[in-house]
Amino acid sequence: MQVYNAKDWLGFIFKIHKSDTVRKLWPAIILMGLLSWLVAYLELDYFDLSQNSALKNTSILHTVIGFVLSLLLVFRTNTAYDRWWEGRKMWGKLVNDSRNLSVKLNALLPEDDKVSRIYFTNKIKLFAKVLHTHLTSESTKYMLDEEEHPEYEESLKAQHPPTKIVGKMYIALQKLEREKIISPQDKMILDENLNGLLDVAGACERIKNTPIPIAYAVFIKKFIFVYVLTLPIGYVFTTGYFIVPLVMIIFYVLLSIELIAEEIEDPFNGGTDDLPTAKIAENIGKYVSNVLKDNN
Repeated sequence: MQVYNAKDWLGFIFKIHKSDTVRKLWPAIILMGLLSWLVAYLELDYFDLSQNSALKNTSILHTVIGFVLSLLLVFRTNTAYDRWWEGRKMWGKLVNDSRNLSVKLNALLPEDDKVSRIYFTNKIKLFAKVLHTHLTSESTKYMLDEEEHPEYEESLKAQHPPTKIVGKMYIALQKLEREKIISPQDKMILDENLNGLLDVAGACERIKNTPIPIAYAVFIKKFIFVYVLTLPIGYVFTTGYFIVPLVMIIFYVLLSIELIAEEIEDPFNGGTDDLPTAKIAENIGKYVSNVLKDNN
């Protein structure tokens, strides 16, 4: 993720972003331009339909359909952003739970118990790193897929990594309780934050392995394609061959919105606009090491 100045209008206009949709869409845009030119040529020159009033009235139909399409795209974009923002909130919760857990351990563990301090420091740091790796793995998104995926089956043979780390921390706390280093009440205080770590992992997995329903994704792409492809039929008589660049621009705008939604709906994909989970995990490690006074 990149921090930027939202007020730098000129910079945004002339800057080429890594996720710029023009580079991804130019073959489709050119193809749509050629198809639009073909439709315009057939209507204006080949069949000479300029006097057909029925075709001229189709522009009204496109106006109504365009309004419906805009509502669908707004819903699509909002849904994708909600997923991105929920992922950010979950990683914010992970930061808070990691900090709270380290602060409480620092207060409850004896200062001379370096072994326990180093152990929990390493485990809390490792949980954030492992969760980042787990969420950016392609196998994670297949957890709920009806089809079989060998790569996911292989990952199941090793235990769920985040759960395994939290389980080891629970075992360590149980041992400290038996040795009277911490009390049962102390363990209950720490339990809430340990549960919070797994809650974050589960919520992020839900975002990762539950995509937008395929029926909706397929429908909106077909809707955009058919809508743009039929635009010349209604507007070619008023714009002439200028309809070709107009269609290319409209196609670019509509498809770009869909591409942006696809980009941000999975905030753990490692893209330019995805959440900086690796950096957040690194910051968690620095904070935990400082609190528990781990000099390794």
